[in-house]
Amino acid sequence: MFPCNGNALEALDCLGTAFRCIGFVDDTPAKQGTEVAGLPVLGRAAFQDMPEAAVLAVPGGPASYLARRGIIEGLALPRERFARVIHPAARVSPLAALGSNVLLMAGVVVTSNARIGDDVCILPNSVVHHDAVIGDRCLIGSNVTIAGGVVLGENCYVGSGSSIMHAISVGAGALIGIGSNVIRDVAPAARVAGNPARTLQ
Repeated sequence: MFPCNGNALEALDCLGTAFRCIGFVDDTPAKQGTEVAGLPVLGRAAFQDMPEAAVLAVPGGPASYLARRGIIEGLALPRERFARVIHPAARVSPLAALGSNVLLMAGVVVTSNARIGDDVCILPNSVVHHDAVIGDRCLIGSNVTIAGGVVLGENCYVGSGSSIMHAISVGAGALIGIGSNVIRDVAPAARVAGNPARTLQ
């Protein structure tokens, strides 16, 4: 798992019987050579040293989500190396489509015809309803409701406890603050929060 951060630690609980974690990879020299949760923290050379190992890359949070594309592409790994990790208690419709390097935590529900892009992380108990489209590299917090027909552009951040109304469009790079109710379209790169969500100054 890359890097050794909160998302990766939570991902340990999502592996079920499909995967076994053999370690973390992190760029921070102080972390390398240590152990976290009983697992070694290694440098990027591990990707070449263990070419058979799948990789789950889950960098980023509300302060750094816009850097996710560069970080993940900077790993220089072929797309087929990336894992798709779905917690055993998550539910994904057989009519939904999931990209690669996707992490769905416990209680996540993805319903009919929803499309989840590459490099997406969805925290516990969030629901993506029918025909919603979640763009590449989006980070979605816990207890989020994304109604039917919503389109999230790539590299968006949706804070925990937020709800996005049916058929809303959220532009690429937008941030939706914690506990927001989004009832109108959000422009690319906008930062909104509140009930109803309004642009932050």
